[in-house]
Amino acid sequence: MLKKLIIGALLALPLTGLAQQTMLESGQLLKDVRVLAADSMAGRRVGTEGSQMAQHYIIGRFQQIGLKTYGNTYKHPFTFKGRSSNEQQQGVNLLGYIPGKSDKVIVITAHYDHEGIRRGEILNGADDNASGVGALLAIATYFKQNPPKHTLLFLAPDAEEQGLQGANAFLNNPPIPLDKIILNVNMDMLGVNDKGELYASGIYHNPQLKTLADQVKPRPNARLLLGHDKPQEGPNDWTRQSDHYQFHKRGIPFLYFGVEDHPHYHKPTDDFERINQQFYPDAAALVLDFILLADKHAGKLPSRASKK
Repeated sequence: MLKKLIIGALLALPLTGLAQQTMLESGQLLKDVRVLAADSMAGRRVGTEGSQMAQHYIIGRFQQIGLKTYGNTYKHPFTFKGRSSNEQQQGVNLLGYIPGKSDKVIVITAHYDHEGIRRGEILNGADDNASGVGALLAIATYFKQNPPKHTLLFLAPDAEEQGLQGANAFLNNPPIPLDKIILNVNMDMLGVNDKGELYASGIYHNPQLKTLADQVKPRPNARLLLGHDKPQEGPNDWTRQSDHYQFHKRGIPFLYFGVEDHPHYHKPTDDFERINQQFYPDAAALVLDFILLADKHAGKLPSRASKK
């Protein structure tokens, strides 16, 4: 009887670590990627029916998680000029938030658009970037159940593949003052890596973040490496390669999480079946570990003033 009471008490304790939470959510995590990368969404290209289907699914998950809205809607439309022409196109950013005790905000991003159909073949973008969106939803679920100190804004930008347009639109017309944003955590491609390596890029530009990133301990199937952020690295410098660059241009500290390019990048073979189902949940947990540290130790984050 005493043994049962002890076990019951332990099960009732709040989750202070992330391993239990990640294990509980891994099924939903993988389901979210599978749904978003299905052929029926036709590659989620901005402005298409497939994009609208992805929006509907993500909004449903935001509602299920219980994220709050800005302006009574998760949808924030914007217009932009396309890369191949000067014609105006319309995208739709999706965002919700979890309020914290502080009005300072950590913005967590993962774009949901992809390349659509090319030469008759669907580019499903399972890794790029259904994997980032799946992680964003899992992290939102965790913090809804374990309230953060700082307000966490969860942003799924559109039109990243068209030149980081959604992130740019968000920052040009933010629902909160820009000076309240203390950090951007961006996720773009977390699911395909056979070496168990997830990179955190941005320490070169924000060296104060190294203290926090160094505290992220390896998971059984994934470990965090730092790099891909130095100008001398040329194409291997990821500073400009995803939505975090729009934050960086405005002097907002960032850390970008992603895997190195693989043979399925921007190819019709970037399907759900390619997602490494052991690595990916642990990679998402590494990002969650970092956000927990950033939320707890915000005083160690770089200030915007130091970057101007």
